[in-house]
Amino acid sequence: MLSFENPLLVIEVSRVFAILAISFIAAMLATPLLTHFLYKYKIGKQIRDDGSSPIFSALHKKKAGTPTMGGLLIWIIVPILAILFWFLSAIIDNPILSSMNFLDRAHTYLPLGILVLAGTVGAVDDLMGVFKIGPKGGGLGIKERILLYTFVAAVGAFWFYFKLDWDVIHIPAIGDFFIGIWYIPLFIFIIVATSFSLNETDGLDGLAGGVTLPAFGVFGAIAFAQGNVELAMFCAAIIGTLLAFLWFNVHPARFMMGDTGSMALGVTLGVVAMLTNSFLILPFVCFILVIESLSVIIQLTSKKFRHKKVFRSAPIHHHFEALGWPECKVTMRFWIIAWVMAAIGLVIGLMGMGN
Repeated sequence: MLSFENPLLVIEVSRVFAILAISFIAAMLATPLLTHFLYKYKIGKQIRDDGSSPIFSALHKKKAGTPTMGGLLIWIIVPILAILFWFLSAIIDNPILSSMNFLDRAHTYLPLGILVLAGTVGAVDDLMGVFKIGPKGGGLGIKERILLYTFVAAVGAFWFYFKLDWDVIHIPAIGDFFIGIWYIPLFIFIIVATSFSLNETDGLDGLAGGVTLPAFGVFGAIAFAQGNVELAMFCAAIIGTLLAFLWFNVHPARFMMGDTGSMALGVTLGVVAMLTNSFLILPFVCFILVIESLSVIIQLTSKKFRHKKVFRSAPIHHHFEALGWPECKVTMRFWIIAWVMAAIGLVIGLMGMGN
């Protein structure tokens, strides 16, 4: 049983919350520089008005031109802090600086690398949309994005299987099961699913960031309970930058997350779930993401085979907007659901934790 009478435990908890606070402050200080850059070079959101989604276009036409690529804040600040504290701990013999170093080959190299790789790919997609390059002048289409998600996921899958020798999955409260080479397609599916779902969720001010916060909190808590403090610190660093991002992203948003943020966070969330061997709680922890992606799949399938729409607009948050719900009401209610379901997921995830 964990006891805060243990000085070591107090130190470890302090490390996690210290990096959360530092990342929040660093991101808050960096935001004016980022927003100045985005406004100066007019890197704004383009709202399609080609008749393919008239309800969405009508609801969001006022947001055209709002700076996008705000997700840069997250996947730039976190690696900078990781490298900074690693460097300082290497050149300065100080226990406090050493304790803030969360770079670890086995547990944080991959999520950090994937965070930057996915964020870079997403940034290219955002720029294609800003400069009207690609299908219908709006950046990459769904098929192209899924192919990119699959590529990034494959990199992680091969690293897990061949470098880290991971081929076991954990079922909460039951045990571990060897699945061998099947771990690779399973890994790819999880990463693609989380990336696609978060990308679809990023449609209202504060929505994607707000529902992602508890997810990283849950996996950070599980990592800490497993004794993986460095991974817990990594999750805390993301939470800190997300909080700063949300400060400026809540309605009315000063900037939007963009694909550079949603792709980076979606891929990284999946990787962290696999690193903690707790991916089976994703449907609970990421309940809103699941509902969002399912609504898109249902809508597209119905339109293709029934030639009818199930929702007024998809993803489902736009459906509620079309029903007359104010944007803030949709966002806040989705936040509440996300936090409640994340709590349920955490309880399940802590039952007989995997390796």
